[in-house]
Amino acid sequence: MTGPNETDPRDIDRQYRDAMDAVQRVLTEVGRCTVDERAELSRDAIQLRQMLKKLRDGRVDIVVFGEISTGKSAMINALIGEEAASVSAEGGWTRESWLVAWDKCGYHIPGLADSKVALIDTPGINEVEGDTRAQLARDAAAHGDLILFVTDSDLNLTEYESLQQLIQMNRPVIVVLNKRDLYSQQELDELVSGIRDERLADMLGPQDLVLTSADPRKIEYVIEEEDGKTHTELRAPAPDTEALRARILDVLGRDGKALLALNAAMFASDKSDKVASVKIKMRDRTSSRLIWTYAASKAVATAANPVPLLDIFGGTLVDASQVVALGKVYDIKLSKRNAASLIKAVVMAAGWVTLSQVATHLGAGLLKGLTAGTGTLITAPVQGAAAGYGSYIVGQAAKYYLEHGASWGGKSPKAVVASIIANTDKDSVIQKLKDEVKNKLRRNPHANPGM
Repeated sequence: MTGPNETDPRDIDRQYRDAMDAVQRVLTEVGRCTVDERAELSRDAIQLRQMLKKLRDGRVDIVVFGEISTGKSAMINALIGEEAASVSAEGGWTRESWLVAWDKCGYHIPGLADSKVALIDTPGINEVEGDTRAQLARDAAAHGDLILFVTDSDLNLTEYESLQQLIQMNRPVIVVLNKRDLYSQQELDELVSGIRDERLADMLGPQDLVLTSADPRKIEYVIEEEDGKTHTELRAPAPDTEALRARILDVLGRDGKALLALNAAMFASDKSDKVASVKIKMRDRTSSRLIWTYAASKAVATAANPVPLLDIFGGTLVDASQVVALGKVYDIKLSKRNAASLIKAVVMAAGWVTLSQVATHLGAGLLKGLTAGTGTLITAPVQGAAAGYGSYIVGQAAKYYLEHGASWGGKSPKAVVASIIANTDKDSVIQKLKDEVKNKLRRNPHANPGM
């Protein structure tokens, strides 16, 4: 039986399994990407594999965050009970972050007897610029199940802003006021009140501000020898981190497995968004190059063809091939028949663009016929640009259709094509296509007997 405010352990176990499945799905999704997309996502793939292993091992990561002078490393040494031999274990994360095992903490994830707790030391936030610092906070939140924010005085602006970012990322944060031995009791009371009751009153629970002394300053001791003589020595007291250890174990004992599941689920969601973003960006880049290549090729081929009206038939085949090629970019298989249907829908929706293109073809074809092909020099740039522009619009419409999973995204073909035409700089595209035709014919005089 569970109390009214307790979560059923079976629900937590299910959430944990669901989180593992979510991470695995995103990793599988990365594996299905193109070679270029996988290259772009290589760092993310490393992080996903690390997260999957972390869940399988049941490893709780506690990220230690703060300015370099606040005693972060001393805090880690004091918690683990020895001088930490830091080992870089997060190859996909910030290279200056170091992970050490906290073997003596005494905590294990329920149901995972071999689980471990690790402490991760991050670069001092006062050593990096604002943008890098914000990224460091995001990385810490993405990797940490629990965050220790270490300070040794009242919060400065850099610390306050960084702490705000961490708290807003929905990770549990314990603020550690270190070096308590440097302050009198009155000074400590004022510091605690300023931080807890004023700076962080709406962001932090009172139990999540903990005082420690990870590396106490040496104090003078009077040593009495066996013969009764005395002398003085400077000795450092033992580190005082027991309150912090108790608070960490309290949080983990209550929510440890749920924190891992929540962290992993949010991590998988962020990475899934990243994969989708990379796909859109790279496929947009590839498809845009492809559309222009087909438009320019169609413009040149149409312009250089001296046979009347044959270029209209050939141009249709070029457009069909373009649509099939775009389908491959978006991993949607289209037959020539499907492509033809799509082109027909676009052409019908294009209206005046289609009519002007046909009129240009007919006029140029008639001139070619009357001049036995020698009119190509006159008609080539105009006819080629018209054909290429039509192909460009077909390509852009097909791109939109494929981006939306082989659908018009709830709009009509006419609305989509109208929007594409309205947002296309027609004069610029046509002029560029004319230049392509002229350059091609100039380089290949055999394509035009009149040159």
